[in-house]
This record gives sequence, structure tokens and C-alpha cells, in this order.
Amino acid sequence: MFLEGQQMIYDLHTHTTFSDGSEMTAMVAAAEAAGYDGIGLTDHCILIEDAFGRRDSYDLVTTYETRREKIQQLREDRSLRIFDAVELSYVPDTNKQISSFLDQAGFEYTIGAVHFADVYDYTSSAPYADCSEEKRLAAVDTYYETLVELIESELFDIVAHLDLPERHSLLRGHTTASHYEMVADAIVDSRTVPEINAGRVFRSLGTCHPAPDQFSIFADRGIEFVLGSDSHTPAELTKRSSYLSELLETQPAPIIALPETLTESSKTPQ
Repeated sequence: MFLEGQQMIYDLHTHTTFSDGSEMTAMVAAAEAAGYDGIGLTDHCILIEDAFGRRDSYDLVTTYETRREKIQQLREDRSLRIFDAVELSYVPDTNKQISSFLDQAGFEYTIGAVHFADVYDYTSSAPYADCSEEKRLAAVDTYYETLVELIESELFDIVAHLDLPERHSLLRGHTTASHYEMVADAIVDSRTVPEINAGRVFRSLGTCHPAPDQFSIFADRGIEFVLGSDSHTPAELTKRSSYLSELLETQPAPIIALPETLTESSKTPQ
């Protein structure tokens, strides 16, 4: 579907009602209908309380065991592989807390994401409406510096939506080739794998993360991607699956089905 000769196809970034997505059964059914061999359920998890008050809304830290039971029930009558995974918001200087939680929780794989850093919130354009250009540039620089910290922490299997600031019209265009290069250089020396993320292809951004015209920066360094639709509804998953397939026919990128940590386990039955 995505690459000639690619035998296994996985969507490794989706959300259920355990964060801000749809019913798990419906998400898994959509993945089956799209022809996937597996789906990763990666609900948002905010481990550390932040200045933006989001932890109570993304409380997988207290509900992951309940979710795991539901995943196990679904596995009993589904042919595709269902991964019990997480998208965890990275906060600098909390590596020990993150590591302890991830060791305790035992997810099959982990996605790290930067949704906020320092005084900056990257989940909305609103905070930047009345900002100076200087502050917008500082917000973008801080994002990429924090993303590199996330990668270098070696806490995560996958790093999410590499150029997230591009989602927001007031920050768009401030990401430079140098930003992409510093991220790519960090990935080269890390076990963490980047994703091609389709979360805003039919919304504000109109394309994937990272920008397709930047794929070569990663390919030239021998970096491979996994695929994530970042879907919150079955309809999104279906539509974004088609987008990813078409994208990679026209703008090829080096894709692997799974990060190395899952390669062996994916060969064995559940």
C-alpha cells in the first residue's frame, strides 16, 4: 500500500476515548477496513502538571490499566495487531519521572511529543495573536530545542509531528532548514524514529508533518520514518490512510513498518 514490497502496514498514531478520540472498537474496525496489519492506540498522556491545565483532560497515567483490559478483549476476535501504546507530552527536566512511569506502565511502544515548552503552548494559534514577531520566533526556536532534548533523552521509540509549529498560521514559515537539520542530526544518533504524521492534512496545515519538501534532509542521513495518521475518528483514519498512500507514491520517503523495538515482537502471534 505505501511502499512496493512492503508486507506489513501499520498506523502507529491514533486516539480513543481514553484521551480525545473515538470508541476503541470503531477505531480498530476502521484500521481493518483500511487494510492495515496493525494499529497503535496512542492516547495522550500528560504525566507532569503544567501551566496550561491540561493534565486532568489527558489522564492516561491513571487509566492505562483499564484501557489495557479493553485492548486485550479486542485482541481476542481481531485479526490485526493492536498495540497498547502512548503519546506522552515531554517536559524538560522531568526525565526521571517519565522514565519511572514508562517502566511501570510497560507500554508496547512510546511516542514522545512536544505540545508545550517553557511559556509556549503549541496546541493553539490563539496565544500568538498579539505576540511580537520576536516572540513568535522565540517560540519556534524553543520548540525545536525542546524536541532535540526529547530525542536525546532516549525515552521514546517514536517522536511525533516533527514540525508542529507549522500547524499554526501565526507560526508557520518560521521553521527553517536549520531547524530540520538540527532535528535530523539528533535522530541520527538516537534510537528514536520519526513519524510521517497526517494529523492536519485536511485541516489548518494542508500537508503532513514533516513537510514533504524536507524529506530529503532525513533521507540523506539514512533516517527512516514510521507512519501515523494521528486520527481521532474512524473517518479521519480512513481519509488519512488514502492521503498517506498517495503521498508516498508521489514523494517517496524511506519507510519502515515498525520501530526497531517492535520488529521482533511483530513477528510473533499475540
